[in-house]
Amino acid sequence: MALHARLRGNDTDATDRIVEAAEEVILGKSRPIRLAVACLLARGHLLIEDLPGVGKTTLALVLAQLFGLEFRRIQFTSDMLPADVVGASIYDRNSGSFSFHSGPVFSQLVLADEVNRATPKTQSALLEAMEERQVTVEGATRQLPEPFFVIATQNPDTQLGTFPLPESQLDRFLMRIHLGYPDRDAERELLAGRDRRLMIRSLQPAVTQNELHSLQQRVDAVHVADALVAYVQAILSHTRNDADLRHGLSPRAGQALLRAARAWALLEGRDAVLPEDVQAVFPAVAGHRLQGREHASHGADPEALLANIPIP
Repeated sequence: MALHARLRGNDTDATDRIVEAAEEVILGKSRPIRLAVACLLARGHLLIEDLPGVGKTTLALVLAQLFGLEFRRIQFTSDMLPADVVGASIYDRNSGSFSFHSGPVFSQLVLADEVNRATPKTQSALLEAMEERQVTVEGATRQLPEPFFVIATQNPDTQLGTFPLPESQLDRFLMRIHLGYPDRDAERELLAGRDRRLMIRSLQPAVTQNELHSLQQRVDAVHVADALVAYVQAILSHTRNDADLRHGLSPRAGQALLRAARAWALLEGRDAVLPEDVQAVFPAVAGHRLQGREHASHGADPEALLANIPIP
């Protein structure tokens, strides 16, 4: 595949500013940070799955600050109702009528914290918002702000009080990433350094709203050659024919893979997608969409599962 031109300097400068500023707060997590930025530039939604205390909420706060987005946090619990997420109409005694009070989902960046601690009924309140970027309550449809990003965190399903996300909910997330423990040097700096909460408060937006919109348009404009489309099709076909998988990737998953690869190419400073871009985002895009059969040697572990899928 022929090499393509580099992107304009202001595009790569903007993305570099975002990533570098985030790395100053979240230490030793360059790749998850870049995947999170790529996810947002691709107009996707992000699921962060990991143990409590490794920086999931911190990453969401940092991204909100650096992109200059209105931020709301929803702490999901088992007793929450859908109205706690989307809002409800409340009777006003003075006017003698009902008025709609919007819920926290009406924000540019919504942190759905510990989303799998809520019941499936409450989790479903996010389905329309994430897919259609609108909310329908009591027969009235209301548009959500633009841009609209959902970053959800979830604890491992082995922990008490969790409700596994159904496949339909998982498919709404463009990517799923893990942070994990920091390495020894990063953890030492974290323990001895400044309070991360104070560092977040001092962060200034790295891009304006117009620059963010421009970057998203640049992602849409990143070129995908016919050979690259065939390459992605070969990956989809392999997952559908793998006897160790319960089911293969859907066409919508293929579209998600291409969108994510376009955003990754932008971060790499290219105006065309290469196979390396697809490989870079494949685990994050496909990991939560694939399940192994019980007899499979790689089990249900997504990383082990993906390691057994040969990339064409």
